[in-house]
Amino acid sequence: MHKNEPRNALIEDVAVSVSWIETSDTVSRHFQFQPDGQLSLKVLDDSRPFVHKITESFVNKFFPSGFPYSVNEGYLRYTQFRALQHFSSAALSVLSTQSLLYAAGLRPTPAQATAVSWILKDGMQHVGKLICSNLGAQMDSEPKRWRILADVLYDLGTGLEIFSPLCPQLFLETAGLGNFAKGMAVVAARATRLTIYSSFAKEGNLSDLFAKGEAISTVFNVLGLGAGIQLASTVCSSIQGKMIAGPLLSIIHVYSVCEEMRAAPVNTLNPQRTAMIVEDFIKTGKVSSPVDLRYKEDLLFPGQLIKDAGNVKVGRDFHKAIKRSRLAELKEIFPDEKFLLSCGNRWTDMVLEHNATGEDALRGWLVAAYASKMEKSISEWNSRTLQEAYEKMKLVMPTLLPEIQAKGWHTDRFLDGSGKRFGF
Repeated sequence: MHKNEPRNALIEDVAVSVSWIETSDTVSRHFQFQPDGQLSLKVLDDSRPFVHKITESFVNKFFPSGFPYSVNEGYLRYTQFRALQHFSSAALSVLSTQSLLYAAGLRPTPAQATAVSWILKDGMQHVGKLICSNLGAQMDSEPKRWRILADVLYDLGTGLEIFSPLCPQLFLETAGLGNFAKGMAVVAARATRLTIYSSFAKEGNLSDLFAKGEAISTVFNVLGLGAGIQLASTVCSSIQGKMIAGPLLSIIHVYSVCEEMRAAPVNTLNPQRTAMIVEDFIKTGKVSSPVDLRYKEDLLFPGQLIKDAGNVKVGRDFHKAIKRSRLAELKEIFPDEKFLLSCGNRWTDMVLEHNATGEDALRGWLVAAYASKMEKSISEWNSRTLQEAYEKMKLVMPTLLPEIQAKGWHTDRFLDGSGKRFGF
C-alpha cells in the first residue's frame, strides 16, 4: 500500500511549488509540482528484483498507461498476435523481394533485398490503393473482415513475387500484379486500424493505444526483417526453400490476424452485430456486450441471415425492397419511424432513412424478430402481424435501449456499408 508523505510546500505570491514522497514496499518515489505546473518524478529507492524492473519498463514502453485497466478485454491477446503478424509479414517481404530480383536477372544478397524492397513496391501499388479507397464505407461496417482480407491480399501479392523466378519471362506482369494486390492491402489495413484501436480505448486513450501499438509493430518488423535475412541466406537461398517457407509464413500471418480480429470487441452497430444482439435478447432476455459477441461474429461471411432475428437484410435499393403498392400501408403501420420493413419469401428487407441511427435499426430489427416469432413463415406476415410486433417493440424499447448503451454499444450511428438510404 502506498503512503503519501507531504514533504514541503512553498507558497509564494505568484507561484506554488509542492513536493511529496510516495513509498511502497519496494519503491520510494519523490514527486514535485514545479511553479509552472509541470510534475517531476525521481526514484529515491528501488529494491525490486532486476527482472521486475525490466518487465515494468517493457510494459510502460509498449503498453498504454494504466494497462491493463485502461483498455478493454482482449487487448493483450490482440497485441500478442499483432506482434506475430508483423514478424511473419516482415520475413515474407525479404523473401519476396529477393525472388523478384532473381526473376529480374539479378543475384542480390539478403541485405540488398531488404534495401530495394522499398523501391519495388511502388508503381502498380498506387493503382491498387486508388481502387480500394472507394470501399471505405464497407470497411467502416465490417472492419474485421476487411482487415483479414487485407492480409490475404498482401500474402497473395507476396506469393506472386516469391514464385516469380519460376517464370522470369513474365517478370513485369508478376511484379505488377503482386504490387497491385499489396497496394489494396495497405489501404484496407490502414483504413480499419483506427476502428480496431477504438474498440480497446476504455478511457479516451486512443492516441496512447495507437502510439504503443505502432511501437510494438516497429520492433517486430525489425525482428522479422532479421529473420527474413537469415532465412534468405540459408534454407531459402533456393526457390525450393522459398516454396516451403513462404506458405508456412503466410499461414502464420493470416492465422495471427484472424486471432487479432476475434479478440477485438468492436462496439459499433452494423447489420451482423445488431442481428446478434436482437437474437440473444429474444432467446434469453439479456443484452450481450461487445466482448460477449466478439468470438461469435462471422468474420468471412457477415451477411448471413439470422432466423431468430427476423432474417433481416439491409442495403437493397428502395424500389427493389419496397413494393409501390404497399408503401402507403407500411408508412401507416410505422408512423414517424425512420425504417420500413417489407416481407419477402426468404428474408425481410429493411430500408432506413438517410439520417437513421443505430437505435432506429434496432427498432426495426426487433419488429422483424417479434413478427418472426408470431408467424412460422415470412410469407404469412400480414399487416396485423406487423402491427402487433410494432406495439410490442414500443413497450420493450424504453428499457432495452439504456441497457444496450450501458453494455458499451454506440447507438448513435448504424454502419450498414451500402450507403443506400431513403428520404421522403
